[in-house]
Amino acid sequence: TVPPPVSSDSIVAKKYDRCLADLLVKSGIGFSVGVVISVLLFRRRAWPISFTTGIGAGIAYADCDRSFNPARIPGTRILPASAVPKS
Repeated sequence: TVPPPVSSDSIVAKKYDRCLADLLVKSGIGFSVGVVISVLLFRRRAWPISFTTGIGAGIAYADCDRSFNPARIPGTRILPASAVPKS
């Protein structure tokens, strides 16, 4: 049997969900690392926490940008449908 077609709305929604989850995880890891660095090295200053949280959010943003625009991945070529061999 042929599976039902997947709508473009559900594909975009899944990508946004993945991006949001990635943002939460990477920002949380950055926050945790910032807290540890702040306590151990910088006498409980706030800037290491902000800095590492921002780094985590920036990495998540870059990953999300690559998932929505694969042409920005270095070394990637987008071929037209006529150039792809039929199998």
